[in-house]
Amino acid sequence: MMSANPVPQRPYFGSTYGIDPSHDGLLPWSWASEQLAAARNYWIGSTRPDGRPHVAPVWGVWLEEALYFSTDRGSRKARNLSLKPYVVVHLESGDEVVILEGVVEELRDSEVYTRLAREYNTKYQGVFMDEDSPGEGLVYVVRHQNAYGWLERDFIRSATQWKFD
Repeated sequence: MMSANPVPQRPYFGSTYGIDPSHDGLLPWSWASEQLAAARNYWIGSTRPDGRPHVAPVWGVWLEEALYFSTDRGSRKARNLSLKPYVVVHLESGDEVVILEGVVEELRDSEVYTRLAREYNTKYQGVFMDEDSPGEGLVYVVRHQNAYGWLERDFIRSATQWKFD
């Protein structure tokens, strides 16, 4: 489980962005966590074997301070992540931004899987995940190492970075 209380700090975007150097207006991690829990779609960025980027939307669940998502083992993102497990996750909003950077691991814990499947099926209002087993599917957990968030309406004061162990 990830730290639920990382220390917020100012990200560095370059001097032309006009970011307020003080810590006034930094967003708490709880704000980002709430955005991640409430999101319906998550954009997953991975790297193709030849180095080109690949981005695709997925459904997922924010559970115990981690993002879980599923995909087919033969999908482009699964093939990319099997070679390079580094991932960027972005929510849909450009006005209330949350971005995660980290690595993915295949979920192998059956108890966590069962809880995840229940949450997933409730969230998306159907039976999309078998509660006993992913079958031929693949479930990843994102081990985020770095995160960013900001409110576009107050970008220069709200731009926040969180680093994780």
